Amino acid sequence: MQKVRLKWVKNRGLDHLIERTTSIRASCLLLDHLARLPTTSPVPARSLARLQKPLGLTVPVLRFLRRHPTLFAEELHPRFPTLPSFSLTSASHTLLARLADASARDAHLRLARLLLLTRSRSLPLASILPLRFDLGLPFNFATAFPSNHPGTFAVANNRISLLSASGLPDDIAVSSLQRRHAAAIDAATYRALSRPPSSSSAPLAFPMRFPRGYGGMKKVKAWMEEFHRLPYISPYDDASGIDPDSDIYEKRNVGLLHELLGLTVHKMVRRNAIRLLREELGLPHRFTRLFTRYPGVFYLSLKCKTTTVVLREGYERGKLVEQHPLAAVRDKVHYVMRTGVLYRGKGLSKLVLDDDGAEEDGALDGDEEFQGDGMDEDVDVECFGMEIVDDDGTPEYEEDEGDSDV
Repeated sequence: MQKVRLKWVKNRGLDHLIERTTSIRASCLLLDHLARLPTTSPVPARSLARLQKPLGLTVPVLRFLRRHPTLFAEELHPRFPTLPSFSLTSASHTLLARLADASARDAHLRLARLLLLTRSRSLPLASILPLRFDLGLPFNFATAFPSNHPGTFAVANNRISLLSASGLPDDIAVSSLQRRHAAAIDAATYRALSRPPSSSSAPLAFPMRFPRGYGGMKKVKAWMEEFHRLPYISPYDDASGIDPDSDIYEKRNVGLLHELLGLTVHKMVRRNAIRLLREELGLPHRFTRLFTRYPGVFYLSLKCKTTTVVLREGYERGKLVEQHPLAAVRDKVHYVMRTGVLYRGKGLSKLVLDDDGAEEDGALDGDEEFQGDGMDEDVDVECFGMEIVDDDGTPEYEEDEGDSDV
């Protein structure tokens, strides 16, 4: 299959969504961390300063806390009155309860599908840790899932394994592309079935949303038609008998990354988090080239001082096409954050958490202040749920060769 090299095109709308999600990530992780502290006294801000990098903030933690008084209330510490200290507001406790409830609905199914994508049906806990927010996993998933589903999950030697899929839904090992195709067959019309293979509604064809100017290029159309004619290999099927250098294996990898991004709550994930799973998923060393080679499926962003991959089909006009209940609650977190920025000390009196119509979409001007450095380095951080120590302070992985092309 002849490959076409396409130039990377910036998408401001998706970049803005990445900035917004980065600020929500920082708030949710910080709320979770403060809620789990054993003390009932306000927490000094200087004890949280070391969390700046893991939270993905480019501003000091103290400034971030003070900027959102509707989430974090500044109080006097009983023993150290001169130290700026913070506690959770009533709105924060309400949001934490809603986040836990929304996450508990199907978090174990997303983790089970992730484990089914791997070769050994198991992953190190340290590899899942950076994906905890993306997959919507609870803080104690490593102990809660094996105890709640004893015949399904098990943890040993700092690895979590999928023992059996018998207690899970029948379609647990069916990809989202296959489920969409089955649904289309059920409601198919003659016109839908007669569309060409390049159509997003054709059987097992990846939905394509090219950057402006690419969709009409003849060479791109011809390339994608040839790509769609290749047999589709489900990412949950064994691919050990396929030549790793073949076009079919490349399409299998595209389908695997498509499924992985589809498992996330916000249909986006940082590239370095995928790197931790590369060997278990059977991805090539330079897997980033798949994102740049198929810009109709993926969008590669350099925002927030890290590289983030977004599933293009997951968003329509700046909103999630299929919004998970957890994403809806996280939108409420963002609404509370913005209310605190607008009204400062009077923000709590302006909140309307029970009226969805009062929560406007979009981000407040100045959200770029919350851009992070991507949490590319492993740090000893309790707010992530377990310890990962990197003594020399250097990133575990170097940049892929050729990644600078984007």
